[in-house]
Parts: sequence; structure tokens; C-alpha cells
Amino acid sequence: MMTAQEPRSVIETRLTHDMHRRATTLLADAATRPGAECAALTELRDFLVATLHHHHESEDNDLWPLIEAVAPDAAAPLGDLRGEHDALDAALDALEAAPVSTDGDRRELATAAAAVRDLVHTHLEHEEPVLFPALRAHMSTQAWAAFAQRVIGSTPPAGASLIVGFFDEVGSPEEVELILSALPEPAQQAVPAMRAHSTAVLATLRTARA
Repeated sequence: MMTAQEPRSVIETRLTHDMHRRATTLLADAATRPGAECAALTELRDFLVATLHHHHESEDNDLWPLIEAVAPDAAAPLGDLRGEHDALDAALDALEAAPVSTDGDRRELATAAAAVRDLVHTHLEHEEPVLFPALRAHMSTQAWAAFAQRVIGSTPPAGASLIVGFFDEVGSPEEVELILSALPEPAQQAVPAMRAHSTAVLATLRTARA
């Protein structure tokens, strides 16, 4: 829940991480369901591959250097986390290559999705105790706003509508409103349509025949 003491950098990062937890868990589960629609599975898989690559590249190349510039002691623990990003890259490549077959045999997809889920959940358990205190102590409101705008401007389009649905699931209405308020005006106007689409896709995956 959002509190007056929690800076926007932590709120938005927590929602993003919780979205990644929720999305990787859903894909790993849905990939084992023979009744899951290929189109919905493919949309979620492609969204995760693109989003997770983009997220940790933004951390490696932009956010963490900002922190290290003002807090050199953070360099070592953040460097350890970069190594986990390399492992995630390999797992994402395997997930991207896994076929979403129409004949119900999705063992390769399910194995790759489970590997990504496990890596993401473990990585975030390691990252958040390092990153959240660093954001609270060293990230100014202005620096975070500039970083967030760079992230939004470079976000890949693959499955982008799903972001709204997952944010609705992991955040309070006030938190979701806060994070979506940073979108450019055309994207804000598209939020209702994005919400409707993502709600339908996520419901299809969750109710598919096991």
C-alpha cells in the first residue's frame, strides 16, 4: 500500500517487480494447460521476453550508474545483480525460442517459462533489499522522473496492453493511477482499451482447460 513515507521511485519499482512476478507465474502455469489459446500464450510470452530484457537493461545501463555515481558503496552489490541479469538473458532467449504449439504438447514452453519464473522470483528477492534502500537514500525526485521518462520512451510495444492489467492486479487504484499518470497523453487516452484487452487475455489464460 502506498504511504506518505514511500517515494515514487520505490512505489513504481515495487509495482513493476510485482507485475513481473505475477506475469511469469501466469505464463508458467498457463503453458501447462492444454486448453490455453495459442494467441494469448504467445502474447504473454512475447510481452515477458521484451519487457524483462528492457527492464534489466534499463537498470544496468541507466538506473544503477545513477545510484553508483552518488553511492559508490552500492557498486559491488549492484554488480552481483548484473551477473544474475546475464543468467536471465539466457533463460529469456530459451523462452523466446520455445514453440507455442497448437497440438497441446508445450513441454518445451512450460520448461522455459518455469525457468524464467524461478529466476525472476529469486533475482527480485536478492535485488529489492539492495535497490529499495538505495532508491530511498540516493534517488532524487527529479532524477527518478527523468529516468522513468526514458524508460517509458523506450518501452517495447510487444504486448504493452498487458502492463495495465497486471498493474491493476498488483497495485492499489491510487498506485496504478500514479504510475500510469507518467504516460504521454495519447497513451493515457488508450488506457481504457488497453485495460479491456489485457483483462480479457489474462482471464482467457486463467480459465483455460487444464
